[in-house]
Amino acid sequence: MESHDGEWSLNELQKLEGHTDRVWSVAWNPATGVAGVPPMLASCSGDKTVRVWEQNPSSSSWFCKAVLEETHTRTVRSCCWSPSGKLLATGSFDATTAIWENVGGDFECVSTLEGHENEVKSVCWNASGSLLATCGRDRSVWIWEVLPGNEFECASVLQGHTQDVKMVQWHPTMDILFSCSYDNTIKIWVEDGDDDWHCVQTLSEANGGHTSTVWALSFNPAGDKMVSCSDDLTIKIWGTDSRKMMSGDGYVPWNHLCTLSGYHDRTIFSVHWSREGIIASGAADDAFRFFIENKDGSVDGPSYRMILRNEKAHDMDVNSVRWSPGENRFLASASDDGTVKIWELVPVI
Repeated sequence: MESHDGEWSLNELQKLEGHTDRVWSVAWNPATGVAGVPPMLASCSGDKTVRVWEQNPSSSSWFCKAVLEETHTRTVRSCCWSPSGKLLATGSFDATTAIWENVGGDFECVSTLEGHENEVKSVCWNASGSLLATCGRDRSVWIWEVLPGNEFECASVLQGHTQDVKMVQWHPTMDILFSCSYDNTIKIWVEDGDDDWHCVQTLSEANGGHTSTVWALSFNPAGDKMVSCSDDLTIKIWGTDSRKMMSGDGYVPWNHLCTLSGYHDRTIFSVHWSREGIIASGAADDAFRFFIENKDGSVDGPSYRMILRNEKAHDMDVNSVRWSPGENRFLASASDDGTVKIWELVPVI
């Protein structure tokens, strides 16, 4: 591993083993890792299970707290905790989304959402936990309203992508939904009144977008910048006018700010923006890259530099990288090699 500017190093804390097939996705519980609550994360796999991991406060080592199984009948592709940390949504190739509730440390499947024609690829809660978005190979994006008693009602089915939808992601502060697809685009969806959602912008090659499948996207903490990654081997940074956006005067468009290329030589599957402004990427070259914005204020707009690389983070493709929400600078990663790894990014003194 090579450090740039002597600023950071990445320490592997633990390899979490137990899944018997590739691990597709990891998700940190947002209500953990703060105020003495031990950090918890979920991982989901081609072995049809979800594992919940927790850090032991006394030993600092991680252990498997629960295995959620015998619910999905095919690969579990995506997992996401509700903002309260009480519910976990899991999306599967069996065309269903399961909702699990943490009841005193035991996880129970309390609801199963059906509607997609085939594989569900991604699930995501909005900032308030009142809406859940799902997407899949059937090219559709579904928005579900969360009702009392763990009931879920389909509020809208969004058609617009022409291929498999790889990921859905809500804006961190507003009920604006972003989806990215095998059709090379990112679509942005808003509601105009009575559960009527529609696409207000498409980020495509024509406006500085990707030239191949868009696999993932993530927002900076302020919500005025977005990062996306693609099969075209690039990472793109997008921006919007945050002042106008917060004023509520209608939709404010997103614009391409810059492209990072030449850092991975195979498909980039995952990007995640930390609360401190560090972008992590993971790719089919088994590697991580880390980037921060240059502070020199270029006249051409923002630019980013790589601060760290890890060439052999896993033995096979890196499918997911996620920064922890808590007080520690933890990164979790998931791979085709069947493992989850916990890392810590530390400043080099």
